Amino acid sequence: MATKKEVFMPKERKGISGEVLYKIFIYVVLLALAITIIVPVAWVFLASIKQNSEFYGNPWALPAGFYWQNFTEAWNAASMGSYMLNSVLVTALSLVLLLVIALPAAYCLARFHFRGRNFLNTCFMAGLFINVNYIVVPIFLMLRDGDAWLKNAVGNGFLLNNLVVLAVVYASTALPFTIYLLSGYFATLPHDFEEAAYIDGAGYGQAMIRIIFPMAQPSIITIILFNFLSFWNEYIISMTLMSSAQGQKTLPVGLLNLMQAQQSSAQYGILYAGLVLVMLPTLILYMCVQKKLTQGMTVGGLKG
Repeated sequence: MATKKEVFMPKERKGISGEVLYKIFIYVVLLALAITIIVPVAWVFLASIKQNSEFYGNPWALPAGFYWQNFTEAWNAASMGSYMLNSVLVTALSLVLLLVIALPAAYCLARFHFRGRNFLNTCFMAGLFINVNYIVVPIFLMLRDGDAWLKNAVGNGFLLNNLVVLAVVYASTALPFTIYLLSGYFATLPHDFEEAAYIDGAGYGQAMIRIIFPMAQPSIITIILFNFLSFWNEYIISMTLMSSAQGQKTLPVGLLNLMQAQQSSAQYGILYAGLVLVMLPTLILYMCVQKKLTQGMTVGGLKG
């Protein structure tokens, strides 16, 4: 009879695989980054409800109470309310102008072939490498000369210290990045939906508005969020073009004036309350659109 030989295999040692170590490393790095962002933001919120005497003790101590008077004084006495209204108007108008120009332009560059298309794409690509801060002075000089010409021609100039002109400048400087990002996404969408719309009698404009734009909704929302943050927090262009001491100012410029005034009087609670007023709209906007930002960009796929 044949005897069965038992084969004893050595037991494999259980250890931590490289993939698990990599995931642990990623989680540790993300946790560290989250802490470096959350802790300063939380500290500013807590500092905004402290009384001025509490800043001379332990800076990490929790507030003794909720001193909401800081927000009232920052909103009224420091004119943060009017500054915020100016920023809302400028940001909203800039976004509207940007989308009205960038969406059709990106659609045409991505979906149609015409003479000069490559040249336009090259110009917009080149605009990505131009830092806006480097061309603030030429923009100011052009507007100043135009303002002087208008004063000589019609007796009044309106190119400087004008919120509408500031919004136009914001939208213009954001065009290269916006068109580049949108055209890249439009180019990935299949043409089948448009061709079906053309067969049903739709024109180019109807196909663009009713077919392509809804499919590109995640990309459009991303563009709106990025440019909102850029316009809302922009300081250098606003300070340069809105240079009048008695003129209208946006929130970042007004916040700088508040910082200078409160540092001399040592009213730190009002200062941090102003910082919170600047941060709140961006946090609220992010909470409203975070689901769209994390949504998969697969709406352009065709089902068989």
